[in-house]
Amino acid sequence: MRNLRKGADACSGPTDVPSEPIAGSMGPGARRRGWALWIFGAALVIFASVFMLSGKSAQGRRPSFQMNIPVVAATAQKGDIPVYMTGLGTVTAFYTATLLSRVDGQVLQAPFREGDIVKKGALLMQIDPAPYEASLLQAQGQLARDKALLAEAQTDFARYEILSKQDSIARQQRDDQQFVVRQYEGTVKLDEGLVLGAKVNLAYTRITAPFTGRIGLRFVDPGNIVHASDTSGMAVITKVQPITVIFPVAEENVPDIMKKLGAKKSLRVDALDRAQNRLIATGRLLTADNQIDTATGTVRLKAIFDNKDNALFPNQFVNARVLMETLRGVTVIPAAAVQRSPEGTFVYVVGKDDTVSVRRVGTGPSWKDVQSIEKGLSPGEKVVVEGAEKLKEGSRVQVQTSGAKGAGKKSR
Repeated sequence: MRNLRKGADACSGPTDVPSEPIAGSMGPGARRRGWALWIFGAALVIFASVFMLSGKSAQGRRPSFQMNIPVVAATAQKGDIPVYMTGLGTVTAFYTATLLSRVDGQVLQAPFREGDIVKKGALLMQIDPAPYEASLLQAQGQLARDKALLAEAQTDFARYEILSKQDSIARQQRDDQQFVVRQYEGTVKLDEGLVLGAKVNLAYTRITAPFTGRIGLRFVDPGNIVHASDTSGMAVITKVQPITVIFPVAEENVPDIMKKLGAKKSLRVDALDRAQNRLIATGRLLTADNQIDTATGTVRLKAIFDNKDNALFPNQFVNARVLMETLRGVTVIPAAAVQRSPEGTFVYVVGKDDTVSVRRVGTGPSWKDVQSIEKGLSPGEKVVVEGAEKLKEGSRVQVQTSGAKGAGKKSR
C-alpha cells in the first residue's frame, strides 16, 4: 500500500500545483455549525442521563426521609353513658297567691318584712275593723229581739193549742198564731245569717298568709284605703319549698315518658344554669301535661325540687334534664375522635405498626366529651383524637402521649 501511495504521488507532478477540490467537502462555516449541533445533542444526552439517575436515587431515598405525622390517640374503653332528655325550663312556685282585700276600709298595719318567709295564718294586713264590728253588733241586736218575739209567739201558740182543744177559742185563731210562730222562726234565721255575714266581714279585716311561703314586695302601705273591687293586690306570696320547674320536651319522647310515669318510676331531674356548667338542684319528675302543643310539637313536663337551700327562684330560667336510663358497660371514646363524611361516621384506628386505617363506626348516645360506640370498635383499640385532618388510609403516625385524653372514665 505504501508503494502504491508513493507511485501515485510520483505521477501527480510537482507539489506546488493546486489540486481540484473534492466533491462534498465543507467550508469553515459549515464545520462550525456541525460542531455546535453535535455539542448541543451531547449536552441533551448528558442532562437526560443525570436527571434519570437523580430521579432514581431520590426514589430510593424517599422512604428514609418520610416524616411520621404526630397525633394524639386515646384507647377505647368500657364505661357508662347516661341518657338524658333536656329542655329549657321555668321555675314555678308550688303555690302562688295575690293578697286582695275582700272588704273596703283603711289599712292600719302591715306587720311583715318584705322578702321574709311567713308562716301559714300569720297576719299580713290589718284593715280598720270598727265599721264591721258595729255591723256585727247591730245584727246581733236584731237577732236577740227577733228571738224574743219568736219565744213570745211560741208561748201564745201553746196556750191557743190548749184552748182550741177545749173549744174555748176558734180554731182559726189557733192556726193564725201558728203562722206567726213560723214567720218569727224565719226572721230569726235571717238575723242569724246577718250575724254570720257580719262576723265574716270582720274576719276579712285581718288578711293572713294562706300557706307558708315567701312574701314579696308590699304594694299598699298603711293608711291607704282599699276596696273589695281592687285587682292589683296588696302583695304576692309564693310557696318555694318545695318548688317546681316546667319545661318542654319533643313529642317523640312522650311514649317513653308516659311509660315510666305509668310504671311509677322515679325519674331524676337536674336543674342547671343557662350555660349548663353548674348544677343548681336535683329533683324528680312529677307529671306531664295532658296534651301536646301543636305550635311547637312539644309536651310540658313538671319536676319538683325540695329547694331547702332556696337555690331556685320563681320565674328563673334553668336547663332541665331528665335521666331516662344509664347504658352500662358500653364502648366509649372521646367525642373528638369521631369523624364525619357523606358516607357516615368513622374513626382513624392506630395499628401496631403505627399506621392508621379508616374504620366505619355506629355511634350511640353521647355525654359531655364522651361518645358511645355501638358497632365497629372494640375496647382496647386506639383511635386518633387530635391531628386527624392530616391523615388518610395507611398514613404513618407518631402517637404522642402528652396531653392525650382518656375515654374510659365512667360517667357520673
